[in-house]
Amino acid sequence: MKKKMKKYLTWLLKGVTAFFVVSILSVILLDFIPVPFTILMLQRCIEQKIDGKPMRLKKDWVSKQNMSPNLELAVFCAEDQKFLEHEGFDFEAIDKALEYNEKQNGKLHPKLRGASTISQQTAKNVFLWPGRSWIRKGFEVYFTFLIEKIWSKERIMEVYLNVIELGDGIYGTEAAAQFYFHTTSKNINPSQAALMAIVLPNPLKFNIAKPTSYMLKRKNWVLSQMGHQGGTIDYNKEDQIKTNTSISEEKKPKKAIKKKKK
Repeated sequence: MKKKMKKYLTWLLKGVTAFFVVSILSVILLDFIPVPFTILMLQRCIEQKIDGKPMRLKKDWVSKQNMSPNLELAVFCAEDQKFLEHEGFDFEAIDKALEYNEKQNGKLHPKLRGASTISQQTAKNVFLWPGRSWIRKGFEVYFTFLIEKIWSKERIMEVYLNVIELGDGIYGTEAAAQFYFHTTSKNINPSQAALMAIVLPNPLKFNIAKPTSYMLKRKNWVLSQMGHQGGTIDYNKEDQIKTNTSISEEKKPKKAIKKKKK
């Protein structure tokens, strides 16, 4: 019995070690090369086949230099305005979402609110499967931590914009720009970028080609936020925030040590 238990523990330890090695190497590798496909893309193709629909997977990777700054600013304003400040998790937004969702308990049609950052969504899209289980959420936390430590914020944004679902079989802003606007992601204007950004919570429900009054209202809100941000994302602000944080930590007054009287 003890030999069997020892054997199982040995295999478990080897499996856990292999997982950490493979996951860390994968994150390092994808810091340099395009993401070839995601589990969600594969799942959607299977769903299309089961539903008797023609299989469609439009995806075209482009570098951040070949994307309009309007795109990253639009998703920044719509999805995660603290993207440059946090290290993967917006704990204030999480607390607010939990409080809001608790109030939905008992309602006939509860509307749940999420608090995922762009980093979390990137980790989920690239490395994991769709779902809401606590196991998947745990892996999401792990991979979010990894990409925040290994990738730059610019790389996280670049990957995010290349893998996000923007319609049935449409992935990434380049494919969406070509499919919906007959242009490239480099030539997307602010209005088109805002329209892309507002469908992200549910790209199969909201259709970029047929915006509803609610979508247009949201688009106008994103455009106003883009104006407040000055038209671009200043990634140097990330370094400034980190520097200021470390300086403020150093300047914290040290507690005086009281000497005991003899």
